Amino acid sequence: MAADGLREELNCSICLSLYKEPMYLRCGHNFCQDCIVIVLDTQKGSGVYSCPECREEYKERPPLGRNRKLCNIVDNFRSAHQEDAEVFCTYCDSSVPATKTCLTCEASFCSKHLKKHSKSADHILTEPTTSFEERKCSIHKEILKYYCVMDNTCICMSCWVAGDHKGHQVELLNQASEKMIEKLRESANKLNSEIQETEKRIQNLKNHRTEEKEKTFVVTKRVSDLFGDIRKQLDDTEKRFLAEISRQEEEVSQSVSNLIQKLEEQKDELSRKINQMEKLCNTQDPITVLKKQLTEMTLMLHNGLLHFTDSLIDLKRKRQFSEMENSDILLDINTADNNIIISEDLKTATYSDTCQNRPEGPERFKSWQVLSTNSFTSGRHYWEVDVSGAEKWLTGVAAHSIERKINGNESWIGYNDKSWSLHVIETFGTMHNNIFKRLNSDSPVKSVGLYLDYEAGRLSFYQLCDPIRHLHTFTATFTEPLHAAFYLFKKCSIKIKK
Repeated sequence: MAADGLREELNCSICLSLYKEPMYLRCGHNFCQDCIVIVLDTQKGSGVYSCPECREEYKERPPLGRNRKLCNIVDNFRSAHQEDAEVFCTYCDSSVPATKTCLTCEASFCSKHLKKHSKSADHILTEPTTSFEERKCSIHKEILKYYCVMDNTCICMSCWVAGDHKGHQVELLNQASEKMIEKLRESANKLNSEIQETEKRIQNLKNHRTEEKEKTFVVTKRVSDLFGDIRKQLDDTEKRFLAEISRQEEEVSQSVSNLIQKLEEQKDELSRKINQMEKLCNTQDPITVLKKQLTEMTLMLHNGLLHFTDSLIDLKRKRQFSEMENSDILLDINTADNNIIISEDLKTATYSDTCQNRPEGPERFKSWQVLSTNSFTSGRHYWEVDVSGAEKWLTGVAAHSIERKINGNESWIGYNDKSWSLHVIETFGTMHNNIFKRLNSDSPVKSVGLYLDYEAGRLSFYQLCDPIRHLHTFTATFTEPLHAAFYLFKKCSIKIKK
């Protein structure tokens, strides 16, 4: 159906056949060259020319234009339909398929009639076809026998002898065809080489892609395993921390419960004593009221209230310490003297007679001292230090600008105006700006809590025992970054509690 519609579009409206050398008028309509020339010649007598299809009139004979695009379309359509149609022998009465077609005779022959056909070279034989127009010169209507090398086109004898191709280099069609076939073969060989090279490159790229996929798989598995381990470690750490929090909560809860029980017992004792006093108040004998027993009971009541108040204060302090968030203090190995060993977790410092041979730098102390990595410039901070492994020690805070290269005790914590310390050397006390204040303690200090309120200018020391004991509070105006600071003596070790 589509082919029928296309054929109608390719038919000339004058002869109703496929266009032959289609020409067009200014109005855009197309006609066979011979058809439109005949029509215009007929209209010449009337002096008025018009398009046979739309009747558009022209005062003068309209020029004709060759429609090359439409010509190619018609030729392709004609060739396509001729290839589909079987060619039969021109001289057989029945439909006998032809084996050859003579372009000179414009006839097709079966094998029987081909034997009787002229053997002259002027008679050109081709494969069976009905398309003779394509084999003829469009100008001279003669068989195409030659190929113009200069213009790259097929021509007839007249074109070469007296036509547009006179004097041009020409070749027989067979010779030109053989040369063209040879060139095509060479081009095909080159293309085959290029195809082989392209196939090699494609294979190399495929191999590279496979290798990259394998590498990607290995890396992906490694990353997945790594993150799996990290997640497992995080889960284990979370469980460990939650268990430690629960343990500490239980410990604090039990401690508070025990203290509450003691306070309840003290309260009951006080209530009993109050009842005794109320009974005494109801006594009618003035002598009994004025006896010394009243004085003793009053003193007992006073002492009981004092003990009750102290217990409440200690309970409040324990609550504050249990709710206080510890600062994560790490020891700065770059500040540690070379006779101090720092643990891998940066929490423990131990004196050693063996030099650690760490590189000297502007941050490193010449005295047996070490600072924390983190500094404080604002806020409230709390940390705890285990000094049970040291007979003599100093701990406190120091400004970042503290002198580090002095051999004497001028750079020790508390022995200058850049630091504040709590220490045990020969005696127990505090030091700042080389001014010592003696402190008393009922029991050896094994663990110390330090509380720094930077904006308030307060540094407090607590002895971590039962009950917790406040030792001393420094008040100052802090103007530069402060570090946790520690000084060790021989055979001593201190540890920052986690």
